[in-house]
Amino acid sequence: MQTIALGIHGGCGVMARSDLDEAGWADARAELGRALQAGWDVLRADGSAVAAVEAAVVVMEDSPHFNAGFGAALNADGQALLDAAIMDGATLAAGAVSAVPCSRNPVRVARALMEAGESVMLTGSAADRFAETNGLAVMDPGYFVTDRQRQALARMQAHRAAGTDRLASEAEKHGTVGAVALDAAGHLAAATSTGGFTNKPVGRIGDSPIIGAGTYARDGACAVSGTGAGEFFIRHVVGHEIASRMRYLGEDIAAAANRVVMDDLAPYGIGAGLVAIDSLGRVVTPYNTQGMFRGWVTPDGTFHVGTHDEIYVLNG
Repeated sequence: MQTIALGIHGGCGVMARSDLDEAGWADARAELGRALQAGWDVLRADGSAVAAVEAAVVVMEDSPHFNAGFGAALNADGQALLDAAIMDGATLAAGAVSAVPCSRNPVRVARALMEAGESVMLTGSAADRFAETNGLAVMDPGYFVTDRQRQALARMQAHRAAGTDRLASEAEKHGTVGAVALDAAGHLAAATSTGGFTNKPVGRIGDSPIIGAGTYARDGACAVSGTGAGEFFIRHVVGHEIASRMRYLGEDIAAAANRVVMDDLAPYGIGAGLVAIDSLGRVVTPYNTQGMFRGWVTPDGTFHVGTHDEIYVLNG
């Protein structure tokens, strides 16, 4: 059987170890395991990489542990406006949505848009209308807002008022979710979803829905989903840069991904991380922050998850 493999991230804006007790961290790891299981079930049934990354991201969009969908970060007006993208490495087809106020699972809308084939990106209420037309769930905007994110917004606005923005923790600032997969047909795919960063300017769009920046997949090279300070991912076209280093310089997935995260983005002093997979099913998860929610399934079916430095093996 052709190798299959899966990797996910739940954002590099991970809290300090002391911010949760061990039961809380165990819950977060269990949620990562659920996302892995959803994507892995698709791959084991000979489903496509596109379907697998969508399934994994939907689990994280529906979980309050992550900054996407339900429980997404709030902008300066206290709104959750959502961004997502998906890309098929076999065809380079892609779909993306931005600043979406009501669609329950933006990654599903992005996939439907990709499959419709007319546009790559829709924004705002137009994306919600497209979702409704295609039978996808649309919620009241209040559905997405949680007490945890209200508190995070209050802290970030206090930092802004005091001029201490740079002292805020990565957990207070941002987070993202994403998935990458290799399917039994040898195809790659990537998907990313986010609420952006807490207290973001109204109308701001980050890298997650930008094809080639926060989301990219190309058969024969890699699939990439990023997390961190999106403005810099856009400027460095991070996903495409990693694929290009592999294609034109002959670097392997680990060398290319580490070069971009640890070297190219280092001068900016920003939080950055990503999950990437190559055509052999090798998954890498470099990050330069205190931690990153992440997980992967190796071709033999072993589940791995981590929040900080330690890696835990789960039963898949």
